[in-house]
Amino acid sequence: MINQPQLIAYVDRLTGGTFRDLAPLLEGPLKDAFRGVHLLPFFHPIDGADAGFDPIDHTEVDARLGTWGDVKALTARTAVMADLIVNHVSRHSPQFKDYHLHGDDSPYAGLFLTFARVFPEGAPESDLRALYTIRPTLPFTKHELAAGPSVVLWTTFTSDQIDIDVGHPEGRRYLSAVLDRFQDAGITMIRLDAVGHAVKKAGTSCFMIPETYAFIAGLTTEARARGMEVLVEMHGHHQDQIEIARQVDRVYDFALPPLVLHSLYRRDATRLKRWLDMRPHNAVTVLDTHDGIGVSDVAARQPPSPAPGLLLPAEIEALVETIHDRSGGASRLSSGSGAANVDASQINCTFYDALGRRDAEYLIARAIQCFVPGVPQIYYVGLLAGGNDLDLLRRTGVGRDVNRHYYTPEEVGDELTRPVVRSLMALLRLRYHHAAFQGTFHMGSSAPDRITLEWANGSDTARLDVDLTGMDASVTITGQGAGREATRAWNSMVET
Repeated sequence: MINQPQLIAYVDRLTGGTFRDLAPLLEGPLKDAFRGVHLLPFFHPIDGADAGFDPIDHTEVDARLGTWGDVKALTARTAVMADLIVNHVSRHSPQFKDYHLHGDDSPYAGLFLTFARVFPEGAPESDLRALYTIRPTLPFTKHELAAGPSVVLWTTFTSDQIDIDVGHPEGRRYLSAVLDRFQDAGITMIRLDAVGHAVKKAGTSCFMIPETYAFIAGLTTEARARGMEVLVEMHGHHQDQIEIARQVDRVYDFALPPLVLHSLYRRDATRLKRWLDMRPHNAVTVLDTHDGIGVSDVAARQPPSPAPGLLLPAEIEALVETIHDRSGGASRLSSGSGAANVDASQINCTFYDALGRRDAEYLIARAIQCFVPGVPQIYYVGLLAGGNDLDLLRRTGVGRDVNRHYYTPEEVGDELTRPVVRSLMALLRLRYHHAAFQGTFHMGSSAPDRITLEWANGSDTARLDVDLTGMDASVTITGQGAGREATRAWNSMVET
């Protein structure tokens, strides 16, 4: 994965159109800001129960966006990442429909994970209590087969998303077919979506167990054989992130968003700097994604393997309440029981609104994201410093839609002229071009309210200095034709 900024976007929600509308945007207004793009699910359909993360056909492009030929035309111009949705498939898929009609006589019967396959003798209460679930209920759905008796399906996320048995030959065959389709289209990076939940074993939490690590290793080998790098998507304890980073190409740094917010709210970077000292450097750094801001990523791990978190419980509570306050209560409406949510532990809010639309703080947050080791991915709403879309939330009732705005081409053009967005674009172009970021990293300043992040590559250097008390930041660079020993290249004061 190239160590330069990447864009994360839904094709239709950023362009207002299709794949063919995306290339002119990347090569026009966004030129020299991004070296690659992570395209959120573009499979059939893009508007199911979970915005494309519940594919009916994972090997088919939604016709409203284009064709595999359009995808291949884009991959010929830029690096493209796609989601391999390893945990589940839609109940409306042809495979599940066949299973519904024919039961165990269906050739796809082995594809779908049932309660009985994991617990053939039934599950004691202790096993059910041990399950790591993101829903307020147990992850099971009873289904009446047309072919005979009912079955209890494993449904980690919603009753519309039927879990795959990744240990069954039919499950492995399904995932291999998707990888083949990606390879044919020239996709060189994949994100393993919800992979932490993929393996289920009786008597365990069924989340990031040793068998999960083995599954990830095997799938990574298969992807690399097709010329693809692997990014693991896994929300959980920070020690799990560190461990999985040793085994794959890249892992998300999901602890970064809450820790950056905590630092800006408290004017104290102590917790953030502690994380920067231990975090894996082969990370993809994000502040916002299509999902919410994950508080579980900085929280303590619960029994049976307890471990402290990166923030104390009282600090997490204060963080969440400050997000609600800064967003004018919008995040409270869209999070937890306030709306339909798959993961009640995430706070649904745009990052810009989580900072109360304070431009200097927002740009400081983005500067930190760009300077910590890893590949910075910028979510399309965050790129445009977007606010919470309460109208979309009201229409759909889906909490995460508050941060999944549908932009028209005219809106994109208007947003790109805003001073805060222009300053962010300048920062991204600096991160894209400057040779210092291909060198070595050093963190300085022991003062709680100061952060210094520096990169050096021979005579090329780039240094970020943050003053949280004064809420100001600046970047100084040398080399790259800077023309003098230290050049003020960028600062967090928005240009007008």
